[in-house]
Amino acid sequence: MEQSFDPASRGTQDKPLDPRLHFVVATAIIVKDGRYLIAKRSEREKAFPGKWTVPGGKLVTSEYRELPKSVKNYEGWYGLIDWLVRKEVREEVGLEIGPLGYVTDVVFFRPDGYPVVTLSFWAPFRSGEVRLGKDLTDHAWVTLEEAKAYDLIEGIGDEIRQVDDILKKAQVTREGVGSIL
Repeated sequence: MEQSFDPASRGTQDKPLDPRLHFVVATAIIVKDGRYLIAKRSEREKAFPGKWTVPGGKLVTSEYRELPKSVKNYEGWYGLIDWLVRKEVREEVGLEIGPLGYVTDVVFFRPDGYPVVTLSFWAPFRSGEVRLGKDLTDHAWVTLEEAKAYDLIEGIGDEIRQVDDILKKAQVTREGVGSIL
């Protein structure tokens, strides 16, 4: 039987954590010449150690609080998820990417009980050579079929398929889609 964990118990006895709070994670499925970048997570990772995934990471307050605010009347930042995806792609794999396209989202609980909202995007490769960050141990540029041979985090293969479908539909319905890739 799976053991359930109440993340609200992480707070103090007088003040448990607010059950509305979640980690926010954003990922990028990067497309280059009809192939998709996947990377292997370190065995030290809390969630999905040793599994293959796509670049991405958590939104961390201390990393964006010093950015210029885009809302005048309160502390607010427009475009923060775009900023997060690009920052994480640079940190994790050393690449620059083009415009982001939304793929899907998923909510899950980490093994330590914290809830996570993951926003999945796709983007065309723009420049750079893959340089793995400290939390990744390997990488591969794969086709949709080749991705099936890797021990991917559950759902990543489906997300790559969704991007593959988006790109195929774009090629059928619009001339010149190659210019965005």
